[in-house]
Amino acid sequence: MNWQEFTALLVLATAMSFSPGPNTTLSTALAANGGLPRAMRFVLAVPVGWSLLLALCAAGIGALVVAAPALRFVIKALGIGYLLWLAFKLSGSATLGKAGDAQLQVGFGQGVMLQFLNIKAWLLALTLVAGWIAGQPDAARRFAIVAPVMLVFAFASNFTYALVGALLRDWLARGARLLWFNRAMAAVLVLTAAWMLKI
Repeated sequence: MNWQEFTALLVLATAMSFSPGPNTTLSTALAANGGLPRAMRFVLAVPVGWSLLLALCAAGIGALVVAAPALRFVIKALGIGYLLWLAFKLSGSATLGKAGDAQLQVGFGQGVMLQFLNIKAWLLALTLVAGWIAGQPDAARRFAIVAPVMLVFAFASNFTYALVGALLRDWLARGARLLWFNRAMAAVLVLTAAWMLKI
């Protein structure tokens, strides 16, 4: 992989990882409601799940998803349903959570599985495989470069969003701010679900 390809990879990784989506929205909301330690389970799950998804796409599973419209529809439907369920739970939350509360919780396993229901994650993984890995004589070496780069970006973006959410906790604790913040985060999830319907 030459430096132009690597630079393009970094640009794509930055744009896709730091733009709002289901992962970054949930990272922010979890940290704002339950604190940074609670959000870290999800923040750590995102790069793990995303790396597994990238590996499956590189192994050819992504081509199967593209070739089977019914499978793509099932992934989209499950992803949209899950995002709408999370938005519903989030929209009614008006009190800051403490460790152990049964408020909005998305654990490590759910965070990993969410990557497989996230059409944005699938599109990015397929783009990376098609543009940087598939059909190249050094495909394994390229995967060994792309995967860690994306893992770092997935962690960095979600940690940054979670940190912002955690820093807002004290401010959100006053009045009805948390309720309106949660409703705004829920609206972002609903808009993401609507965007997923179109692709």
